[in-house]
Amino acid sequence: MPKITIRYQRVSDAARFHKIINNPNFIYFSTKSKSIAAEVKWLKENPNRRKNNIEWNYTVLYGGGIVGAVGIKINYHRKYVGEIGYFLDEYFWRKGIITKAVKLAEKDGFNKLGLKRIEIIMQPENKASERVAVKCGYKKEGLLRKAVRGRDGKMKNVLIYAKVF
Repeated sequence: MPKITIRYQRVSDAARFHKIINNPNFIYFSTKSKSIAAEVKWLKENPNRRKNNIEWNYTVLYGGGIVGAVGIKINYHRKYVGEIGYFLDEYFWRKGIITKAVKLAEKDGFNKLGLKRIEIIMQPENKASERVAVKCGYKKEGLLRKAVRGRDGKMKNVLIYAKVF
């Protein structure tokens, strides 16, 4: 099996991310990439997000190729709490790649960023994401009603899983 690694995202990742994010089968991923130029603009802000301890975003590499992303968003009011989010090219689903990437990002969250709690939220229908949370040792804490806006603009219920350090 090729090596799974993460690194800080680069502007040069924009076209690949745009392609992955706009997959019509990404029905549980609320963000949609408007254009490669919009991705470039967003990626250019990552150093500022890290500097201000807002988000820590990583590119997921599988055998050296870009297959997805994982990131930790820091809670604005509780800087010791982060939320992990991720996406993966459909071709690489069900290979354990995102599970490994989450574990790598989580290690940075707890060890480098000093987080005490990391959360993963997902729509209840997203069984693959729920499996990732369970495989990574996160515990189900409950259902948050109408807590996120879906791609269709409607408010969605989400499950919350968490791990504490």
